[in-house]
Amino acid sequence: MFAGTPAPAVVALEALLDSRHEVVAVLTRPDAPAGRGRRTSRSPVAERADAAGIPVLTPRSPREPEFLDQLRALEVDCAPVVAYGALVPPEALAVPRHGWVNLHFSLLPAWRGAAPVQHAIMAGDEVTGAATFQLEAGLDTGPVFGVVTEPVGPTDTAGDLLGRLAVSGARLLVATLDGIADGSLRPQPQPAEGVSLAPRIETADARVDWALPAHVVDRRVRGVTPAPGAWTTWRGARLRLGPVEPLPDAPDLAPGEVSVAPTGVLVGTGRGAVRLREVQPAGKRVLPAADWARGARPAPGERLGG
Repeated sequence: MFAGTPAPAVVALEALLDSRHEVVAVLTRPDAPAGRGRRTSRSPVAERADAAGIPVLTPRSPREPEFLDQLRALEVDCAPVVAYGALVPPEALAVPRHGWVNLHFSLLPAWRGAAPVQHAIMAGDEVTGAATFQLEAGLDTGPVFGVVTEPVGPTDTAGDLLGRLAVSGARLLVATLDGIADGSLRPQPQPAEGVSLAPRIETADARVDWALPAHVVDRRVRGVTPAPGAWTTWRGARLRLGPVEPLPDAPDLAPGEVSVAPTGVLVGTGRGAVRLREVQPAGKRVLPAADWARGARPAPGERLGG
């Protein structure tokens, strides 16, 4: 039984469907409102399972007795998990013969939690990766089956990096299940050192702090791109920001101060400045920063984030 919900998990489901393993059911989060119209929609994993003719289970909680009965009736050997989005209770963990195997997008024990890719970029990590591990009651604490590494590029967004890890991680997940099936793979305990946490990033966390140095602003913006999306304020309204370019040798600008120069639209930080690339005013489409500045006409000394 495969458990997963968002689009990156679909890559792993596809890999399992192409493998020698039989996917007899999919567990995913219930249908939920999405998009501007807030229309109820299926999760990406549910849509792929529907197309493949695989039964889909959508309990509000995997603690529900009805779901636990369904899981027991399936008699699955293993339950691979990729970004399912809910805690699996001990009574469910104990059902599959080989337990639940989680694909997590970090090199455990680094970045345990809901947003490992985002936090790796924001922290300035040069290398990250993915790991498969035995799911247990603790937060991403179970013994590890295998890992793959991935360099973090200087312009990578969370979306870019997650896209690559979804592919390499899917291969790792299939290889892990192969090793479990033939008895050649045993998980190893995680090291006690090097633990870091990656809690879920909320919209409020994605607000840009212009007092930080330019290189830190750059990393934080890339870490929340595309979701929840970096933002600041301009004349009292929210302004979404695409990735920025740090300019350590830029003109001396106060944090948040906007300067329209021949080299582009610059914003001061705590040290250096950044060049804006794309912005999205509230209720409007995405614009090149130069087009936005022509309409906004920043006054000398005017600041973002005030």
